[in-house]
Amino acid sequence: MNDDRARDALDLAERALDAAMQGGVTEAEALVIAEDEALTRFANSQIHQNVAEIDVTVNLRVAIGKRVGVASSGRTDAEGLRRLAENATAIARVVEELEDWAGLPGPTPAAPVAAGFAQSTAAASPELRADAVRQVISAADDAGVTAYGSFSSGTETAAVANSLGVRVGGTRTIAQLLTVSMGPDGGSGYAEQAAVDVDAIDATAIGREAAGKARATANAVSLDAGDYPVVLEEYAVVDLLDMLGYLGFSALAVQEERSFVEIGKRIGSDLVTIIDDGQDPAGIPMGFDYEGVAKRRVDLLDRGICRGVVYDSQTAARDDVASTGHGLPAPNPWGPFPLNMVMAAGDQSRDDLIGGLDRGLLVTRFHYTNPVHPKLAIITGMTRDGTFLVEGGRIVGPVKNLRFTQSYLDALACTVGVARERRTLRGFLGGVVVPAIRLEAWTFTGTTEH
Repeated sequence: MNDDRARDALDLAERALDAAMQGGVTEAEALVIAEDEALTRFANSQIHQNVAEIDVTVNLRVAIGKRVGVASSGRTDAEGLRRLAENATAIARVVEELEDWAGLPGPTPAAPVAAGFAQSTAAASPELRADAVRQVISAADDAGVTAYGSFSSGTETAAVANSLGVRVGGTRTIAQLLTVSMGPDGGSGYAEQAAVDVDAIDATAIGREAAGKARATANAVSLDAGDYPVVLEEYAVVDLLDMLGYLGFSALAVQEERSFVEIGKRIGSDLVTIIDDGQDPAGIPMGFDYEGVAKRRVDLLDRGICRGVVYDSQTAARDDVASTGHGLPAPNPWGPFPLNMVMAAGDQSRDDLIGGLDRGLLVTRFHYTNPVHPKLAIITGMTRDGTFLVEGGRIVGPVKNLRFTQSYLDALACTVGVARERRTLRGFLGGVVVPAIRLEAWTFTGTTEH
């Protein structure tokens, strides 16, 4: 535990656990999640909202034999915890038995993750965020475009106590600045940065990147659909990792035979190595999962070959292995997910990647991506906020957004270049550390008028 927040959260978890154990249950687990978050929003190159929220949730899971009940509450007083325990126990008494219920996990040694907490982020003021937004807006003004976006900062504290002796708590900090710049001639540009330490975020660089893209994408032209070699910038690569983590790198997906993962099978080129590591200081670290199990590094892909998936306590028991520390808050029908994915860096610069395209596209990011065929990881979506035609290794101009339908597995297999620089970003599965990549082919299936 690294501060008073974690101690207070663990004390609350223990009080909730004590209340649960008074009801004659076999096992009980209390999870406390306390968030202290602030957000500054801006639109039309003006700050229009500054909000802050402090929230505490107590999640209680109890087992009576193989019957498991879960309830949650925002009340932290003794009466609130008593009622929470009553509700969870009442649910456990009436639900069907879980035939393969393996019980709650026992204690595992969780190493402290000092790199996951920065006092500067925990203490970040509205003025600090406003000053950063001012830098973004200034960059937009210089480029003659309009800035939109948000800057968030805050802490997330988690603590777990269970009847088998688990006692763990910790606090991490997260800051994120993202912006979209819009130009008068239809151009748009995007930039983002996430970090544990708010002082590590370079607001001027983020503003200039988005504003430059907005200027450069003005008066985009149409391009025929088809297969093109591409360079995907980091914002697009995040979607690849998120989707692959969601669809396949989960033990539950493998157990239910809906995953593309086969241990030892090659699905990517030698240039693609992806791990999940909650201790990596390059990302947004966390030392344990929402079951209180210490996080372990998991090699997902090693030079293109499937090496592992992530487990929570339930899926681990089914395979007679140890949990890798990837449990989510109960009730959890989705199984474990990799929440700290890191893709290995390559040896090329961004210019090298673009220079390798004879005729292809540079893609800033994707949106509205959805699975079409989960087991084959076929995804459909759109490009957004900066798509450029490249000829002879040089960017020649912007093109209108394109729709794609593409197997992300095929994308890994045809990766021919990886950048040496990486970015820390936030995906829908947590923090992600990614480089830009160059692919031999990407299938674009439709064009747009805008």
